[in-house]
Amino acid sequence: MLFRKAFFMGYHDNKDCIEACLQCIAICNHCAASCLQEGNVEMMKECIRLDLDCADLCDLAVKLMSRGSDQASRVCIICADACDACAEECAKHDTEHCRECVAACSRCAQACRDMR
Repeated sequence: MLFRKAFFMGYHDNKDCIEACLQCIAICNHCAASCLQEGNVEMMKECIRLDLDCADLCDLAVKLMSRGSDQASRVCIICADACDACAEECAKHDTEHCRECVAACSRCAQACRDMR
């Protein structure tokens, strides 16, 4: 006999966090691409790496939250940590794309921590 969960949490329950993650994905990808256009790409290497890690973890979190996975809350904790690391690195660079990334990552990290 299969047992069903008493309460299913999916897209509508996690909409705010999903939207913050989606915005973070877009901004992190933009930041990584913009960092590649900087004069000293070597100096931006860690920023690019963290941008890509953050975007990938946000993408996974969105997928899991959207379908109501039992793993979503654990992945969101990891996602929040990745967002914090990305924001911390981006804060070291005085570029518009890095400033935008700090803001998006900070919002996403908080939304992931606030997720039910």
